[in-house]
Amino acid sequence: MPPGGETVVGKNFRFVSLLLASLSLLTATPLAADEIRSPSLTALRVDWRAALDQLRSEINSRPPIAGDFIFAPRRSVPRYDPRAMPALVQLNAISSQFFTGIARSSVPVLLPFDAAAYLAAQRNGAPPTLALSRYQADFNSVDMFDAGPAGYSASFSFEPGAGDGMPSRVFTRPVEVQITGSALLYDIADPAGGKGEPVRPLAATFPDLRRFIREGYVRYAFTRFGVAYVVSVQCLDSVAKPRRLACKEAYPVAERFLKALRIAGGQRMRPLTDMASGIIDRPAARSADFSYRPSGDIIPNTGYRNKAGHPDVMAYAQIRFPLEKAPAFIRSQSYGKRDKSEGPTAYPWRDNFCESRSFEVWQCGGGYGHQGEDIRAADCPPPGEGREPCDPKQRAVVAVRDAIVIRSAKDQAATLEINSRTERIRFRYMHMNPQAMNADGVLNGRFVTEGEKIGVVSNYLDHPAGTSMHLHFDVQVFTRDGWIWVSPYVTLVSAYERLIRARGREVGPDIAVTSQPVAHALPEDVIKPDLREGSSGEEN
Repeated sequence: MPPGGETVVGKNFRFVSLLLASLSLLTATPLAADEIRSPSLTALRVDWRAALDQLRSEINSRPPIAGDFIFAPRRSVPRYDPRAMPALVQLNAISSQFFTGIARSSVPVLLPFDAAAYLAAQRNGAPPTLALSRYQADFNSVDMFDAGPAGYSASFSFEPGAGDGMPSRVFTRPVEVQITGSALLYDIADPAGGKGEPVRPLAATFPDLRRFIREGYVRYAFTRFGVAYVVSVQCLDSVAKPRRLACKEAYPVAERFLKALRIAGGQRMRPLTDMASGIIDRPAARSADFSYRPSGDIIPNTGYRNKAGHPDVMAYAQIRFPLEKAPAFIRSQSYGKRDKSEGPTAYPWRDNFCESRSFEVWQCGGGYGHQGEDIRAADCPPPGEGREPCDPKQRAVVAVRDAIVIRSAKDQAATLEINSRTERIRFRYMHMNPQAMNADGVLNGRFVTEGEKIGVVSNYLDHPAGTSMHLHFDVQVFTRDGWIWVSPYVTLVSAYERLIRARGREVGPDIAVTSQPVAHALPEDVIKPDLREGSSGEEN
């Protein structure tokens, strides 16, 4: 068994634990009609002894520097004191030059960075200006790195023509490879979870590795040191094109990345604990105005192949509402004319998470949907005495939580990631002007605080005025399959109630809860994104 691999007993124990957790959710007391639940999360136990064994093997592959590391544990300090594992302290000191905050990761950080080769080269007088890609299997310097109590995330790029022995490809741009390692997993009823095919050339190193295409990414999921890791590349499961990466062209890049993975850092911390699902507290006061239709109650015949929406009673996080001020409205921007109720800036709210798009969304019928919710600010009232000035182009968008920004200068979307002892979740904002976000410094690595302004409601989709004036907001949680979309509708209902300090009224029919399958290929008859809504080739 390779260092950090799972034993059969360990796998069986984990399977039984997850099965019991799933059964407990099924047998839980039924919810009242409009009650809202928090999610259930499983905390994994990290095998740091196995991680140290692998690190020792990697360091010993370079005898000139092997004696520099102290692998003997220091028993004179508390168990979770960093000094208890001096080799990790030494490694973090080296890696932190390139991966800021790497010691904050509670799991062993696997990256395509060969620390032993780097140290050996420095010992031999290598110039400091030597490209870091030399020690990263020809991958460029890290584009994004974040580490915290639940684990870490990172992304790297691979240039066209880089790397000895790599096959030629049609795609003409750099390939971005992402990796996340997490000790915290969301427990969701996911019928498509855990599937995939083995990768035989890598089976000796990653015995449980599985490859699969899901929600626009080819993914490689595996377990090492008890931790869930997923490597992913955004791609299209179709023929190769110069401007859109085909998944078959992504395979060699992702597998080169996997072969290059080494322990780059991390630190043993107190174990995380499981988080049980529970009923969320809501304001006692009742709103005279705010009403909303049930989760899953999309406009009829707007789902993929006319399928219904997907009800989801989870508020996946307690967040601040993403628009600074009320009133605000969740209503369809693409199918609003089919809605027989009031216009786009009126109550009740209506879910549009499973409206038909060409995006894979596991929760939606047939596996395709919108990925998120469209939110509009209220129309500006007529000017009058005592009223605050109102500019429809200056409606502030704010951070929903204290979080790290994930966004490169070319991205149209901005993502906020929470990495804590109790959450591993991402929130994505779309249709704000990217040039304005660049000017405001909404870029990779920036820390934003809850309620901080990060932009304004706009209409950017590939270019200004590319869509209607609204904010698209969506949520991803981390599972053994990696980051997957979940409905943000009830999360937003809960957030809005806190903003207005009053409980809304659910109106409309009760929606039965059913499991939905997920498709991995794009059928010919799938509805393409509306010209005013959706994504470009750059953003999914």
